[in-house]
Amino acid sequence: MAPRSSPTLVNQWFANPGKDLLSGLVVAFAMIPEAIAFSELAGVDPRVGLFGAFCLSVTIAIVGGRMAMITSATGSTALLMTGLVASGEALGKGRGLSLLLVAGLLTGVLQILWGYLRLGYQMRFVPQGVLSGFVNALALLILQAQFKHLGFEGGHGGGDAGSLIPHGMQIPLVWGMVLVGLVIIYGLPRLTKLIPAQLIAIVLLTLASMGLNLNVPTVSSLGQLPTGLPGLHNPFGADGVPFNLDTLGLVLPTALAISLVGLMETFLTQDILDDKTDTSTNKNTEARGQGIANIVSSMFGGMAGCALVGQSVMNVDNGGKTRLSTLFSGVSLMAMILLGRPYLERIPMAALVAVMISIAVSTADINGLRNLRRIPKSDTSVMLMTFAVTMLTTPHNLALGVLAGVALAGILFSRKVAKVIQVEAIDLSDQERRYRVSGQLFFVSKVYFLQGFDLHDHPERIVIDLSSAHIWDQSGVAALDQVIRKFRMGGSEVSVEGLNDESLDLFERIGGQESAHA
Repeated sequence: MAPRSSPTLVNQWFANPGKDLLSGLVVAFAMIPEAIAFSELAGVDPRVGLFGAFCLSVTIAIVGGRMAMITSATGSTALLMTGLVASGEALGKGRGLSLLLVAGLLTGVLQILWGYLRLGYQMRFVPQGVLSGFVNALALLILQAQFKHLGFEGGHGGGDAGSLIPHGMQIPLVWGMVLVGLVIIYGLPRLTKLIPAQLIAIVLLTLASMGLNLNVPTVSSLGQLPTGLPGLHNPFGADGVPFNLDTLGLVLPTALAISLVGLMETFLTQDILDDKTDTSTNKNTEARGQGIANIVSSMFGGMAGCALVGQSVMNVDNGGKTRLSTLFSGVSLMAMILLGRPYLERIPMAALVAVMISIAVSTADINGLRNLRRIPKSDTSVMLMTFAVTMLTTPHNLALGVLAGVALAGILFSRKVAKVIQVEAIDLSDQERRYRVSGQLFFVSKVYFLQGFDLHDHPERIVIDLSSAHIWDQSGVAALDQVIRKFRMGGSEVSVEGLNDESLDLFERIGGQESAHA
């Protein structure tokens, strides 16, 4: 079969203009409330998330590796910023945003580096248990972040309608609006999917709040919305943070976490879209594109982000196929913000809470939890490790959870493989014995390998048949060396047969005995 040719530059942009423009517009409607909600999640003004959504969409449309994929501010990256923003605000007002932007710049640099180091190929080895633990932890953290908006954290924001945390009689109103919002979000798709249900929920709840003059917290409580296009923003200097190693040390852990978690979510989204469209795209190119987009976003006062699963799928399902759909989603988003700012400020926080709850539910691996009893215990352990480390670290560290899950998966896999190695003893005569070895010989399996030999019995001739085995590392060579040495010390003549070329080369390079050519 001839290799599939890449689309031309014109086809990448204008192969499907009508549907791309329409789909981009619909996606923009869905991005606005989420960008505002994710800004609140990170602890910054709504404009930071909205500027980020605009800059990320426009930039990734040009430099991304996967056409029609939507990149914006996300819950996973916003959660990782929370602790950094809080630490910055403790140093002085406005320093939290400065640290967030510096972290975004460093995130971009790291992601470009990951792209050149071909991290996209390494992500193929992340087990399903790790992914399940990751998304379930992310879902719970997003849900947990909404508790204060439901009055659970006991905060009292004062007696004005602009208070962010509901109090008094506001609480039952907020609960009622959240419930109505969830009914719309989950009920409307049964009737039509032409317009995003989340958008309809926000519009209807906003109209109800304005029409009935309800005294509930609104988006205006979060901070300033954009009044114009984003401009260059310098996070350093007198009004920002110093450009030194102390700042680097402060933002590096967060930037590293965002770069890895963001790429993981991006690659998952990329795989979903590749499967839906029967295409194959380059993850390393996408990693570099995400890095460039995050640098641009941070330079213009926006937060770092990654690919959005829901909006990307929505874009493709609505007919978006080219880079034009991604570009137009960002342009439409900014146009609607500038034209509709007075109305956006009136959106009740309860509407955003309903949206975030639905995002948390859609993020969670529900099927994996349902089939927990059927899943191998090793996979369950990996999922629980990823989930537990994420939830128990302070601040909650999704990247550390993923690393812990991968480490445990590697250990459990090594133990499984180690037990597969077998050593069979065959007595050819009173004076000759053949040991037939099958399986993988490496640092974990060497114990089981050694147990297969009777090192206290020394017939005149011993043959070690490794034609069905493979030596992977120095520990494997040392184990084979040990067996040969002990048998020869007992007076046996030992020969090794059947080593494949790779194992033979390794044995001859680092083995302590004479050549295994026998």
